[in-house]
Amino acid sequence: MKKLLQFLAFAYIAFTNLACSDNCETTRTYRTTVPITLSIEQIRSGIGSEAPQDLKNPGKIYVKDNYIFINEIKKGIHIIDNTNPQQPQNITFLKIPGVVDMAVKENTLYADNYIDIVAFDITNPKVIKETGRVKDVFQNGLTDGLSWYYNAQNQTVTDYEVKIVTEKIRSDCGQGSNVNPIYYYANDVAFKSGAVQSVNGTNGVAAGATGTGGSMARFTLYENYLYTVSQSDLLVFNVKTLNKPTQQAKINLGWGIETIFPYKDKLFIGSNTGMYIFDNKNPEKPERLSIFQHARACDPVVVHNDIAYVTLRTGWCGTSPNQLDVVNVSNLTSPSLIKSYQMQQPAGLAIDFPNLFICESQYGLKSFDASSATNITLQQHIEKINAYDVIPLEGKHLLMVGKDGLYQYDTSNPKNLKQLSIIPVKREN
Repeated sequence: MKKLLQFLAFAYIAFTNLACSDNCETTRTYRTTVPITLSIEQIRSGIGSEAPQDLKNPGKIYVKDNYIFINEIKKGIHIIDNTNPQQPQNITFLKIPGVVDMAVKENTLYADNYIDIVAFDITNPKVIKETGRVKDVFQNGLTDGLSWYYNAQNQTVTDYEVKIVTEKIRSDCGQGSNVNPIYYYANDVAFKSGAVQSVNGTNGVAAGATGTGGSMARFTLYENYLYTVSQSDLLVFNVKTLNKPTQQAKINLGWGIETIFPYKDKLFIGSNTGMYIFDNKNPEKPERLSIFQHARACDPVVVHNDIAYVTLRTGWCGTSPNQLDVVNVSNLTSPSLIKSYQMQQPAGLAIDFPNLFICESQYGLKSFDASSATNITLQQHIEKINAYDVIPLEGKHLLMVGKDGLYQYDTSNPKNLKQLSIIPVKREN
């Protein structure tokens, strides 16, 4: 009898614990950032031409002749043969750890490789060769609110990736719905446990001149010089010998530097707090002329004649109202605001005067008539796409990249942009 009672008691406890596990177990899903550490040897040896790959997390775009270069953020560069814009062909993937920016002069592609700038011969875009490298140029970087930094002593780079984590947890029995929710933090944002959070990432190239980047670019070319901006500096590189870039100068700008846009012999640099204007008549030593200050915000800029167009948006880089600032730069030493226009969440933009194109992130792409700086009017709003940056091309043609992929439009009628093609993003299941 005693043994039977012991058995029944044990069975009761086991059953109670099992029921507790079944009844009290719950699932939580949240977004978090996970650190990754890479050696400099891994970074520098991780470069190579590969077969074309699907777009998964596209970033910046660059165009040179019949080729489009699309950054796969921190992974590499997709090279697209765009001879026929209605049927673009994805032909090569150039694997480059840490790459975010690029520029092309003649047959040479320049790109960042975390801390270095690397030159590539792209005469044959299917067989790309590294030809030159400037080491230890960048000490840190920031993309979509995620930072990386270089540890020179350990010869490593620490970066961060966003991960969606789903896990099961078991709370104390008997508390039922009174259990306090658990919060997790990523990038200073609190997420409630149990709530899913979305994550917001042929023939040879012809020789001659340079290509064109978008308004989000941190790289640009002028004559025999490559200009790049880090978070705090304007860096100048001599590329007269195309395959052997050498660092020429470093100009401190403060903090929060984001983009660079060349216009004639001037450089317009966007930052979290304002637009810097540099005279580039002496391209070896750009001279700062002025700063147009604004509230803290993300800040790409484009220019046409005496007018600069600056988009400001809320996000990880600031809390300014979402708007377009139109700035008079006829006096480069004293720029002045003409008018601000309310926007939804403006990102990259382009001017093909009198047409102004603005990416509105998850709110799509907008076409404006900018004939009058004081009366910019909407011509068309393309919704249900996620737009990041745009490049207008000769022949009434527009390239647009976003989280959904690469879009191309016929802009012959700016009031009725017509889609020519799309290379869609392929999401991983």
